[in-house]
Amino acid sequence: MSQFDLVLKGGTILDGLQTPRYKADVGIRDGRIELIGRISASEGKEVVDASGKVVAPGVVDLHTHYDSQVFWDPWCTMSGWHGVTSVVIGNCGFGFAPCKPEDRDRAMLSLSRNEAVPLKTMQAGMPWDWVTFPEFLDSVDRTPKGVNVMSFVPLAPLYAYVAGVDNAKAHRVTDEQLESMCALLVEGMTAGACGFSAQIAGELGNVQLDYDGTPMVTDCMTDREVTAFSRALGSLGRGVAQLTGSLEIAALMARESGRPIIWNALLADGALNQHGKGEYSARDALKQLAYLNEEEGLRVFAQALTTNFVSEFTLEDYNLADTIPCWKEACMGTIEEKLVKFADPVRRQAMKDVHDARGGLFGAGYDLSEIKIHWISSDVPDARKLKDTYEGFTIGEVAAREGKHEIDAFLDVAVAGQLQVGFATLMMMTPPESMKEIATSPVALPGVSDGGAHTKFVTTARFPTDLIAYWVREHEIMSLEEAHWRLSAYPAQAAGLKGRGFLAEGAPADVIVYDFETLDSLPQERVWDYPAGEWRLIQRAKGYDRIIVNGHTTFIEDECTQATPGKLLRHGSD
Repeated sequence: MSQFDLVLKGGTILDGLQTPRYKADVGIRDGRIELIGRISASEGKEVVDASGKVVAPGVVDLHTHYDSQVFWDPWCTMSGWHGVTSVVIGNCGFGFAPCKPEDRDRAMLSLSRNEAVPLKTMQAGMPWDWVTFPEFLDSVDRTPKGVNVMSFVPLAPLYAYVAGVDNAKAHRVTDEQLESMCALLVEGMTAGACGFSAQIAGELGNVQLDYDGTPMVTDCMTDREVTAFSRALGSLGRGVAQLTGSLEIAALMARESGRPIIWNALLADGALNQHGKGEYSARDALKQLAYLNEEEGLRVFAQALTTNFVSEFTLEDYNLADTIPCWKEACMGTIEEKLVKFADPVRRQAMKDVHDARGGLFGAGYDLSEIKIHWISSDVPDARKLKDTYEGFTIGEVAAREGKHEIDAFLDVAVAGQLQVGFATLMMMTPPESMKEIATSPVALPGVSDGGAHTKFVTTARFPTDLIAYWVREHEIMSLEEAHWRLSAYPAQAAGLKGRGFLAEGAPADVIVYDFETLDSLPQERVWDYPAGEWRLIQRAKGYDRIIVNGHTTFIEDECTQATPGKLLRHGSD
């Protein structure tokens, strides 16, 4: 017998299927797990001592926005740092295909606001060597990847391609146009997409708007449109839909398609995500989910936010206060226009009125007095004086020192720093019992990572590490066996990602090896590693000895090997 390419010796196996843990060796050959059992070290070309370590399946991250980032970052970091070996892109109805050449700038403008991906980075980093969705998948296929990638067909590009964005917003679509879009959905799925995605948030209460401040084209989808797309999905007898919207719409999708729905998002009571508070209380959401799944026979999964939430933001590019008219108006436009708006006493009074009535910045639960002035760019005039005066202080401390309303203190610092000022919220700690309620619910899939989006605001793509190190190790909200099932096999099942998400002989070798006692997310930092010199917030990880994708090691002790063994996973064939 020829040697194994890689042998993991003596690790504790957690196979992702909730099998009780056991100690064994793992032999990998030609990208697959060939043997789990006793293997001599002499049988491996490379042997890794995994004694005292956990050997588990790589994480499946169902909710990412790496649609552009995959072209310049093969490992889709942050996800690739935190044990993720497979990602799903095209979420929330947003993406870049199909797209006519003349509409490319419009598509990037939309993503620059609703998912806060830097425009200059997309312009510099994307190849745009496609028009149709199948051509987009082919481009992703050609691109070197350090993780496996599967994609939804996002619905917003279909509207743009067939009807034009502005026309569809104003008039919706004709029967003929809707039929054409459904045909494009089927074409995309035939090429390998796993289903369709949409954000249907309505005209009011939406914080992920288009670049011009109007709702996204999918936000005002009618039941007629939802039904047509759902039936097109159902006609193939496979696939899944992802929805950011109400559970009522998720139920409609499930009824009309007969297919599973992945709904965003399930939040613990009192928790926030990057969009503020959830539409439902945890109890109400869980009650509705139980009814849909157990009584009505509709398969509706819920992506659960399983990280304690913290954010950082600048008013240079903040896009998540759009439910408040005065903030929405001020946050639109060029930097120069925003500086004028934020300095305007009349606008400020409106902001003060909202703040005093609602409490909390943007009405989102952030205590403005506790928000810290984290950094001020060294490139602005009088930077040293501003840094010495304000960096490290809270808005409350500045307001008290200078005898100002908190809104004035907040905006005075932002304007003095030409909006290149980073404000940091406190970590909002979810009580363990509240997290346990949602994270262990029957249909919960940990995540809502949003990897690749909102990269100047949040770092929720650290969720796999936090679930293992914080919620399991520190607070024991579930067993480690259950955690790996929810991180890997269960999301793979929900998305119809067959054959991945677990460790078994014959399965693809997507494997993580880590030290349970030392695994952790490192502190947040700001790095300038995006095309066109743009920066993002990141959190790296520690404690991962190995991250293995299709049998090849991508990270050793958290350092990248530069290997790119990832594959495009075409639903229905992979």
